Amino acid sequence: MTSVASINSEQICEHLTGLVNKQKDICKNNLEVMDSVRRGAQMALEECQYQFKSRRWNCSTMDPGKIFGNVLNDGTREASFVHAISSAGVAHSVTRACSSGELEKCGCDRTIRGMSPQGFQWSGCSDNIAYGTAFSQAFVDAREKSRRPLNSRALMNLHNNEAGRKLIEYSMKIECKCHGVSGSCELKTCWRAMPTFREVGEILKEKFDGATEVEQRKVGSRRQLVPLNPHFGPHTETDLVYLDSSPDFCTKDPKTGSLGTSGRICNKTSKAIDGCELLCCGRGYTTRQETIIERCMCKFHWCCYVKCKECQREVEIHTCF
Repeated sequence: MTSVASINSEQICEHLTGLVNKQKDICKNNLEVMDSVRRGAQMALEECQYQFKSRRWNCSTMDPGKIFGNVLNDGTREASFVHAISSAGVAHSVTRACSSGELEKCGCDRTIRGMSPQGFQWSGCSDNIAYGTAFSQAFVDAREKSRRPLNSRALMNLHNNEAGRKLIEYSMKIECKCHGVSGSCELKTCWRAMPTFREVGEILKEKFDGATEVEQRKVGSRRQLVPLNPHFGPHTETDLVYLDSSPDFCTKDPKTGSLGTSGRICNKTSKAIDGCELLCCGRGYTTRQETIIERCMCKFHWCCYVKCKECQREVEIHTCF
């Protein structure tokens, strides 16, 4: 598993932009924001690996020098997810840093003030999603926008980058606090808050499963990405799009960055992709017995602790050939 916890600002810039001149300038002029960018990249990687932990492609890479490996080489569904989650990670992390007071250049969103039509008072620290998404757009999109004219892959990447950011914007929540005698809620103050990054990852995973295969066509005077299948309706700005079919990720392949599924633990009883038949790509699997020790027979004692016993349980572990 690759970690970006120790990657410095220059390496983050290299990963996200390919060291285009515009990106170098952004990094140089926004050094205080680079730690938030690093955290955003780490969040994106960890969320990707969480969402795909039971898939053939589990978001791991053979190359420790590249955060997402060679999966970005082709315009596949996997690449579309990586771009969306990376862009969302930067936007989410920078926005969180604004709200927590870490950055001098931004703070809470103070544009939402006064009384709402619903009768509550806007107050507190609303997340400054406008700053976070604007910085993400300038930072993450710089590599693609440096290509002139924009080719199909650049258009795909830009769309998926924006999809990740828009998804956070559209998922903003209203959180409130009641004020009054004994919590009577005589006055309610509210603020706008981002969804958790786990929620962002879950929605993007659904978008991955429903991604639209597209091609570039001239629509009027512009080149645009449209569904390859003419029977499909146009994709929305939060849908993921892709150009190329994905490899099966069954075997180790340095070219695609696939680790293969040999040695992966599978679920013998599942018929889904985490099941041994699909995850092992028909190669079969081994079975071994393993003893696990877990807490059991827990009791709450007044006051105030829980006391448990240790129980042993035999389990079967199935591993792909």
